[in-house]
Amino acid sequence: MKITMIHGQNHKGSTYHIARMLAEKLGGELTEFFLPRDFDSFCTGCTACFAESETKCPHREKLSPIVEALDGADVILFASPVYVYHAAGAMKAFLDHLGYRWIVHRPEEAMFSKQAVCISTAAGAGMKSTNKDMADSAFFWGIAKTYRYGLAVAETSWERVSEKKKQRAEQKTAALARKIAKRQGRVKPSFKTKAFFGIVRMLQKRGWNEADVSYWKEKGWDGKKRPWKG
Repeated sequence: MKITMIHGQNHKGSTYHIARMLAEKLGGELTEFFLPRDFDSFCTGCTACFAESETKCPHREKLSPIVEALDGADVILFASPVYVYHAAGAMKAFLDHLGYRWIVHRPEEAMFSKQAVCISTAAGAGMKSTNKDMADSAFFWGIAKTYRYGLAVAETSWERVSEKKKQRAEQKTAALARKIAKRQGRVKPSFKTKAFFGIVRMLQKRGWNEADVSYWKEKGWDGKKRPWKG
């Protein structure tokens, strides 16, 4: 199993430790990226990725290693602490760069057979909205199954988090790992994903963005082919 983990911050706090708990239980080959250390650029809003090609992005060189790791992974882990009730700015800036991969544009076919987990922690609250920030992109990329786990650790340092909460995290990540392993190689997109794909397919057949229309035709998705099996 290949795992790619995107950390929404550089330091190794509670979110990092819980994400690593899950990764270790899953086993396999792990590739990690820390934001903003490994990618620190903001989208300029040039729209070149949408209108022409993602290769026109001014940050393409720095972005490519992360995108390649995402495409090659079986499981993608997004990990971000809660920053004012949302994902860290570095995580948001990274996800902004992959808007061209949303189903409404040019989704990567491999995403429709992957699983993802969104993990967040906070001293108090905000995990639900933070996980949603990351899960939104996972859904619109076409990822077949996305899990969410948020934990209020009641601390600002992992070392001071209570043993009871750490044990709860151990149990939850163990349960998640079992679910992911059980579905590995057999996961399929939800009805919601397939229905949304169908709606976009009709829009692409009408044509509204040349780069997207050409991509869908090349994939055969404007006809009978689909990016998933069965």
